[in-house]
Amino acid sequence: MMNQPPVNEIEVKAGCRYMLVTSVARRARQIMRSGEDIGNEKPVSLAVEELNADKLTIKYPEEYKKTSEF
Repeated sequence: MMNQPPVNEIEVKAGCRYMLVTSVARRARQIMRSGEDIGNEKPVSLAVEELNADKLTIKYPEEYKKTSEF
């Protein structure tokens, strides 16, 4: 079974795998709690599709925005 879209492509939209996983998991929990009809689709799959279609945006904490200069 192939992953659609590939993890590498959506990782770029999230910035890093950690933010990808936490954001998708948070959205999947929101979908489950909302009770909206998603048919046979799984909440995580729906959250990934939303991220890929730019319907889900990730807001980064302020400490992520600070850059370190070496």
